[in-house]
Amino acid sequence: MKKRIVAVLLTSLMAVSAVACGSKTAEPEADASGAASKTDATETKDVTLTVWGPQEDQVNADGDEGSTGWLQEQCEAFNEAHPEWNITFNYGVCSEGDAATNVPADVDAAGDVYFFANDQIPQLVDAGALAELGGSALETVKSINSDAVVNSVTEDGSVYGVPFTGNTWFMYYDTRVFSADDVKSLDTMLEKGKVAFPLSNAWYLGAMYAANGCTFFGADGQDEKAGIDFDGDKATAVTNYLVDLAANPNFMDDADGAGIAGLGDGTVAAIFSGSWDYNNVVEALGKENVGVVAAPTIKIDGQDKQMLPFAGSKAIGVNPKAKDQQVAVALALYLGSEDAQKAHYEERNIIPTATSIDLSSDLMAAAQADTMDNKSILQPVFPEMGWYWTPAADFAKAIISGDVNHDNAADQTATFNTQLNTEPVSE
Repeated sequence: MKKRIVAVLLTSLMAVSAVACGSKTAEPEADASGAASKTDATETKDVTLTVWGPQEDQVNADGDEGSTGWLQEQCEAFNEAHPEWNITFNYGVCSEGDAATNVPADVDAAGDVYFFANDQIPQLVDAGALAELGGSALETVKSINSDAVVNSVTEDGSVYGVPFTGNTWFMYYDTRVFSADDVKSLDTMLEKGKVAFPLSNAWYLGAMYAANGCTFFGADGQDEKAGIDFDGDKATAVTNYLVDLAANPNFMDDADGAGIAGLGDGTVAAIFSGSWDYNNVVEALGKENVGVVAAPTIKIDGQDKQMLPFAGSKAIGVNPKAKDQQVAVALALYLGSEDAQKAHYEERNIIPTATSIDLSSDLMAAAQADTMDNKSILQPVFPEMGWYWTPAADFAKAIISGDVNHDNAADQTATFNTQLNTEPVSE
C-alpha cells in the first residue's frame, strides 16, 4: 500500500471539553532513534497519526502534499524506518507557545504528537493531555540529554515529553568595546560602555536574586512546598545592588526593542537575550563584531556572584488519547533524537539539547549550552510559579522609578517576598 501524507491546518480553537488527568503511556521498546522493536517483520499495521507543530517547521503549512518542511521530512524518514507500520500523517499548525491553549480545548481531537514549551506541563497534565514517559522511552530521553534538560520536563518525579531545544538567555556584546575578560563581570563592563538589560522583565530579573542565594521552590526547583525565597538580607542586598544599577548612567532598562536599536546606532554595547535575537544582533553589529557568552557575574557586598537565568526547554509530547500509543511514543522519540535535532539545527538553527552534538564552534550554541548546563536555574513548572511574574515586573519598575530605594529596600523587599508567595485574588 502506498503511504500517504495528509495535512490539515489548525485554524481556530476548539470547544473546551472536560477531561480527566493524564495517564502513563505505553512503553515501547525503543532505541535512541525512536525505532521500536519489530514483533513480526511480515505484518504491516495501518496507523493514522495527527502531528501538531510550529508553522516554521512546515514549509507548506496549508497541507499541500509533498511539503518539505523539517517536520514532514522527519515524519517521512520515521515512516520509512518502520516497515511494520503504514502511517498516514495528518499535520496541524500549533506553536509550542499555543499548546496549553489548543490541546486541552479538545484533547480527543488534538494532535497525537505535538510540540510544547516546558512551563505548560501543569496545564497539559491537569487536562489529561500529556502522557508520562516510562520504560525504555524514558531511558532514551535521559541518555541523550543533560540532567538539567531532563529536569525541565519533570514534574513530581515524572517526565513528560522529549526535549529538543533549550529555552534561556545569555549575553550578546560588541567585541570592539568589550574584551573577553571584560564580559566576565557586569560591573567591569559598566565602567567601559553602556549595557542594556531587561530589568523590568520578570524573566530576567530573577537571575539577579538567584545569584545571591534566593531560590524558587528549593535549591533544585523541585520542592513545591518551599515556595519562593526572596527573604532576609540575601534578597535585600540584591535590591540595593539593583537600585545602584538603575541609577548608573551606563545602564539602560531594555524594553520595547531599545537594546537592539542601541546596538544598531552605537549607543549600546551589550544586551541580554536568547537565540531568537541572533540575526537581529548580527544585523545591528555585523557578524565579525558579535560576541556571545553566558551571563556575567555581579558584585554584591564586595563578592562576585554568578547571574543565574531561568532555563527551560521545548519538547515533543504524546497525547494520552492517541489510539496508537506505541507508534506515537516512538515518533516523539524520533523527532527528539540526535539525528533529528541535528537536522533541525542545520535547517532552522534550532539549538539541540542532545549532548553528543558538538557545537563548540558556534558561539551562540556554546553560550546557550554553558548557560543551560552550568549557569542557570531550572524554571519551575509548579502552578505557584504563576504568582511570580506580575509582582516581579512591578517591583523592578518601582526600582527603576526610584520608588524602591536604599532607605526602604529592606521593607519593600520583605513585602515583595510576601507577594511572591500569595495567590493573587481573582477579580
